[in-house]
Amino acid sequence: MSTQAISSEAAATANPASFVSSRRWLLWSGIAALCAWVLVPIYLVALGAFGGRQGVYIWPKTGLPTGISLEPFILFLQTEGVVRSFLNSLGAAGITVALSILLGAPAGYALARYNFPGKDSYRLLVLLTRAFPLAILALPLTVSFIRLGLYDTIVGVGLIHTVLALPFAALVTQGIFLGVPKELEEAAWVFGCTRIQAFFKVVAPLALPGIVATAVFAFVISWNEVFAASVLTVRNRTLTAYLLTVLSESPMHYRFAGGLMLILPSVVFIFAVRRYLFAIWGISSK
Repeated sequence: MSTQAISSEAAATANPASFVSSRRWLLWSGIAALCAWVLVPIYLVALGAFGGRQGVYIWPKTGLPTGISLEPFILFLQTEGVVRSFLNSLGAAGITVALSILLGAPAGYALARYNFPGKDSYRLLVLLTRAFPLAILALPLTVSFIRLGLYDTIVGVGLIHTVLALPFAALVTQGIFLGVPKELEEAAWVFGCTRIQAFFKVVAPLALPGIVATAVFAFVISWNEVFAASVLTVRNRTLTAYLLTVLSESPMHYRFAGGLMLILPSVVFIFAVRRYLFAIWGISSK
């Protein structure tokens, strides 16, 4: 052990209160920096959305700006196609979340609880499905969707987004179910529960925070995805695809309003399920 390390350890031992205070200060400084990293961009986007042209170009930015009004954002919402594309995005995200959980959770449970030939290869193949870029699959997907009647539909977009989210949903839920002791299931079997009853009464409640985190991940993937939604839709575009085609020639404050529209639903959704997310780390939300 070096002389410097010994002296540092001796100083920490001699003055433990100062050492704890320093660690606490570093912790809160890191939390403050992380909050600023997340919140400042959202604040600047909101300032541009609600401040109009003046709010976008004013410099330096102030903590409590004047001239903030809902009128620019309301004008953006009244633009033809905005509300419809917003609802389309919600529909596609809802389909993605539902299918990712309904298909990914059983797959993760099977990977966590059962041993079968090719298990490791299967996990690798599940992950490798994300190695194929959508740009390569765009043409065959478009032809297939036209033949199946899914082209330019929200169901078709939701299915593609599910394909993007499902590999991670299966692998993440596998880790969640591995964290639930199998002995608890076996105890439920002893007391007369079937495998299905033991899953829903014992395993599912314990794994619920992780399943909710998987749902958040699937929602964010669907909400932010733009390439497949742009290729596979013409009239029924999602919000990201609509903004990509419309806002390129729009005023800057309209672009900020569109950015805020993309941010808010994800923030609201995560805030609504925060109790389950906090439970993963044992943090109380009350």
